[in-house]
Amino acid sequence: MTHFRIGPVPPASDPVVLDALLRSSTSTLGHLTDFGFVRGLVPIGRVRPFVGPALTIRIPHADSTAVQHALAMVRPGDVIVIDQSGDDDRSSFGGTLAAIALDAGAIAAVSTGRTNDVREILDLGFPIFSRGTTSLTTRLLGLEGRINVPVAVGGQVVMPGDIVFGDEDGVCVIPRADAAELAERMRSMDDATSSMALRTTVRSGTPLGEITGAASLFTSVVA
Repeated sequence: MTHFRIGPVPPASDPVVLDALLRSSTSTLGHLTDFGFVRGLVPIGRVRPFVGPALTIRIPHADSTAVQHALAMVRPGDVIVIDQSGDDDRSSFGGTLAAIALDAGAIAAVSTGRTNDVREILDLGFPIFSRGTTSLTTRLLGLEGRINVPVAVGGQVVMPGDIVFGDEDGVCVIPRADAAELAERMRSMDDATSSMALRTTVRSGTPLGEITGAASLFTSVVA
């Protein structure tokens, strides 16, 4: 019985949808839904926005064999997503792996563990979200691992090929089946917000609540 398994490679993502998401922000998405937002992870340094399909990896705590093997499976535009099975203290993705992943075309990584070789990663400009930094790393133990399988990251289930969207405000996971619809809703909201020119309109004397409709939800109460 093999202890290492690889699931089917998901279909390629629609580049038009990915580009539309990248033109928006995770905060715009946060105005539209409560679902998909990864919790408990932080950016390692300042991250540039990224949007791409998830290459998912699950490892057993201290064994990063599957992570190293998965780097040969990276497709341009992939986001590497690592589930460390509850090990919050170790890093399975440091500077050397970030450089190899970048060369293979990966655009970012998200890990439930921590991150080492931070200076190298910052020099690369490779976006990473994790639980923070550490000097404690995983090992090449050959115990077990899974690639292209469902994983859990920051309270979210991530399926292979789901869209991972990150920027300075946070990181979220969008089911691939919902990505096109959400991208259009986000575009509409960004356009509407821009057309309102909120700051300028409020400066001219119109209360914010009247512009957004918040004022209509309140009724006067006489004590």
